[in-house]
Amino acid sequence: MFLVAGAVITLLYLLFGTPLYEALYYEREFSNEMYNENLYLTVSIVTTLVAWGFAGIYYYVVNSVSFSRWYHWLIVLIAASVVAPLINFVYPNSIFNGLGYDFSAQLFSFCMVDLAIEAILFIVVSFSIRWWSSNCRHTPIPE
Repeated sequence: MFLVAGAVITLLYLLFGTPLYEALYYEREFSNEMYNENLYLTVSIVTTLVAWGFAGIYYYVVNSVSFSRWYHWLIVLIAASVVAPLINFVYPNSIFNGLGYDFSAQLFSFCMVDLAIEAILFIVVSFSIRWWSSNCRHTPIPE
């Protein structure tokens, strides 16, 4: 049931990523170019892959009793919340530089919104897949 809920929330995020990002951060020229270059979808896909990937690595690859504490999970959350916005800054910035635009300040603010979304999505994914982990199923919150 939790896996289905996490998958549904992730799918809804992928389908409605553009309106979500525009509702949370809208600057006319920047948002128009993000939309025109289809970068909202790219950002949503990267954010989703990082959240599911980092959670999967934590729960199924690391999956160690020595790393089954809440602060280890928090380190992975912070890492995911830094990696996704970093990728989502570098890639669109290279696209905009190629087009002759300088949206660095707007892109930085946008990535702060993406950081919050990444953290929320990572938490959702964690609670979706933690139940099948042999050693970390009680992380971050014990049953």
